[in-house]
Amino acid sequence: MMQHQNPVEDAFHIRKLEISDKEKGFIELLRQLTVCDSVSDEKFNERFEEIANYGDDHRICVIEDVRSGKIVATGSVFIEKKFVRNCGKAGHIEDVVVDSSARGLQLGKRIVEYLADHAHSMGCYKVILDCTEENRPFYEKCGFKKKEIQMVKYFV
Repeated sequence: MMQHQNPVEDAFHIRKLEISDKEKGFIELLRQLTVCDSVSDEKFNERFEEIANYGDDHRICVIEDVRSGKIVATGSVFIEKKFVRNCGKAGHIEDVVVDSSARGLQLGKRIVEYLADHAHSMGCYKVILDCTEENRPFYEKCGFKKKEIQMVKYFV
């Protein structure tokens, strides 16, 4: 007899970003993370196709609440090809956010694990990310450790 899955897993489906996800609240979700102006359908479609052309080297995943049809979590990873480490690869995790109404359900952990697993399956020797000090305990629970510091230079 098959065991029934966790009800949270039944209600929240993790998958790659689809072009129709703009209509499911994807851009509004990103606004909970950082500055994200409105994006026209045309610009969204252009960027979606551009990212799709990178194939598995740039993966955006989402979690959809199957009950409401809304995107409630997302994150991305891109694969950097390097000369160091025997021409190795490193994964960079970016833009991880869980909708404020869905926090505490382990969805962020599922996103980060999905992205890290993808980087590992692509042959990366490491996966890295930047986060705020307040998010450090979350990422430590996901198996990350603090290393050095982050620097940034904005052009806009």
